[in-house]
Amino acid sequence: MNPIPPDGRDTGALGLPPLAQVGLVVRDLGASMTQYAALYGPWQRLDGSVQQARYRGRSADVRLDIAIGHSGPVEIELIQWLAGDSPHREFIDSGREGMHHLQYRVDDATGWIGRFEALGYRNIWYKRWCADTQFAYMERPGDPLIIEFLEMPPGGPGTRLPG
Repeated sequence: MNPIPPDGRDTGALGLPPLAQVGLVVRDLGASMTQYAALYGPWQRLDGSVQQARYRGRSADVRLDIAIGHSGPVEIELIQWLAGDSPHREFIDSGREGMHHLQYRVDDATGWIGRFEALGYRNIWYKRWCADTQFAYMERPGDPLIIEFLEMPPGGPGTRLPG
């Protein structure tokens, strides 16, 4: 794995916003919530299912059960795959469990997708819900960590509001 893009630029020089979330894929959400409660709880449990997302070039539905906790300002997302097709199923099917992706909340997901494609990443899972809300999971060969870009107004699911 080569952490520096082929053109020699460090991805930190891209001006990414602060890390917003660390996503972990788990086999048993309830057990994981208990296991990590003292570190990242209290948890906000949500239905994370996504319908008609673009997954590896085709439309796919997935049922996900998720819980959101925090470590300071960083969200900790626990994700249990239940049914359907998504990168989470691939992860579990490959025998893995644990850290899966890093999320950055951005104002222009489309622009960030283009920047990361130029660095050798592929957009493998994508959904636009409305004009101001979309996400993309980006992967590159030889790198097990997925980068997620989320464009969403403040106050969306999992967001801690000031106060």
